[in-house]
Amino acid sequence: MNIESGRAAACVLICLVGMKAAWAQDAPTPEQVEAGSRLYAQNCSVCHGPRMVESGGGFFDLRTFPPGQRLRFFNSVSNGKNSMPPWKSVLSQEQIGALWAYVVLGEKYEGQ
Repeated sequence: MNIESGRAAACVLICLVGMKAAWAQDAPTPEQVEAGSRLYAQNCSVCHGPRMVESGGGFFDLRTFPPGQRLRFFNSVSNGKNSMPPWKSVLSQEQIGALWAYVVLGEKYEGQ
């Protein structure tokens, strides 16, 4: 193996380790899902409906939120979007993360 291919292999290995660490850090825990469920019931269900089943008021159906768009979710909740007000002065980033865990896994997780 020459120096060039050794460097390339090292870069690939570093990228794979970093990706695995990022995934593990982002994987919601059962505790986050439970906390998110409580936060959702207190703050979000009025508009988005109990257990994310919206009752026809025209609000976004959170059950369809794309799981790969975590940053979009954080931005929308923090800064508001359309008729939804910003929540960054009410909810911490950790709490928004718990809401994300519930939106992505909540009803699916609780049903297992």
